Amino acid sequence: MHTTTQWRRRVGEGFTTLLAIVLAASCATTPTGEEVGDRGTAAAHPAPHSPPPAPPLRAGERFAQIHMPESYTPAAPAGGTDEYRCFLIDPKLTSDAFLTGSQFLPQNLDIVHHAIFFRIDDTAVTAARKRDTATPGPGWTCFGDADVGDKATWVASWAPGGQETLLSPEVGYPMPAGSQLIMQVHYNLLTVDQKGKFSDQSGIRLRLTETALTPLHTTLLPAPVELPCTAAESGPLCDRDAAVTDVTRRFGDGSAEAAAGLLKLCSGGKPSPSNEQHCDHVVKQSGMRVYGLGGHMHLLGRSIKVELNPGTPTARTLLDVPTYNFDDQRLRVQDSPVAIKAGDTLRVTCTHDAELRRQLPQLRSLPARYVIWGQGTADEMCLAILVGTKSSA
Repeated sequence: MHTTTQWRRRVGEGFTTLLAIVLAASCATTPTGEEVGDRGTAAAHPAPHSPPPAPPLRAGERFAQIHMPESYTPAAPAGGTDEYRCFLIDPKLTSDAFLTGSQFLPQNLDIVHHAIFFRIDDTAVTAARKRDTATPGPGWTCFGDADVGDKATWVASWAPGGQETLLSPEVGYPMPAGSQLIMQVHYNLLTVDQKGKFSDQSGIRLRLTETALTPLHTTLLPAPVELPCTAAESGPLCDRDAAVTDVTRRFGDGSAEAAAGLLKLCSGGKPSPSNEQHCDHVVKQSGMRVYGLGGHMHLLGRSIKVELNPGTPTARTLLDVPTYNFDDQRLRVQDSPVAIKAGDTLRVTCTHDAELRRQLPQLRSLPARYVIWGQGTADEMCLAILVGTKSSA
């Protein structure tokens, strides 16, 4: 995910271009279930995986399917269990196009946690090639974002349960001629033997059209995570400072900066340990229309909600997932696009449950910890993803 510095800049300016999950996937309601067994397989996804059939092509659309140039065997750095790896893939666009849909094609669901696709121009392609060449093996390590400067634009993503989502045929992500994609894959090695041999060669099916459309943009709305150990737990990582040090060791200084930045952005800079956190984002720009929303948490997530102008006569709930399922992170499409104006407030609220750490097979062998925002599967996130258009003014 992007660093908090980028979030603060982009969210603070209104709805500017971003990265997203999104988790841009599909529309439907998350299945419910109160038992831990209904929460999905989480880190150890079942195999084999077959993506759902593609909806029919619409007028002017075509498919393009591309994969990683070669297979990659992940190796988590710093004694951790997660690696974020970026791969440059080329859709070979000879003319301007728009991306109207996508379906990620994970080759190895035992280790693929999620994937994000960034569009880059010729300048960034050169930087990406340099990174790739300078790094042993295919691709390069890229915790946070694509790590090729600020010209990478989020145009697609996938998380468990994600399917191709078709929005209005009048909208799409711009794909100029010659642009390429960076595929960032989060590999989770929590439930596999890292001494064994396992590899991945994932890809994506793109739905493209040369018809000029209204550009889509993805906006991220994060909130802090400040989840303390339960009363029954103890250990050195139950201390918040120790937990921050541990996350920094595994993912770099950006992790501590993200946690601190989210606190400054959302709660006056002071942590408030609780199983529920929220953040209000005040819109600075008029003219946005929201077509769909998604929510992203990890294995301790219980619920996520996005509200428009909460506590006012015009309050409206845009996203409500009361029973979060890691294996069903599909985009929820609005019945009709929602107009957002300057001065509106968008509130994202997440609840997490530390009790799940002792109930989930993927986590029960890990030491108890105070959980903050972190990029590992055993860490947590609270992130809403908005897909929509914005004013050209």
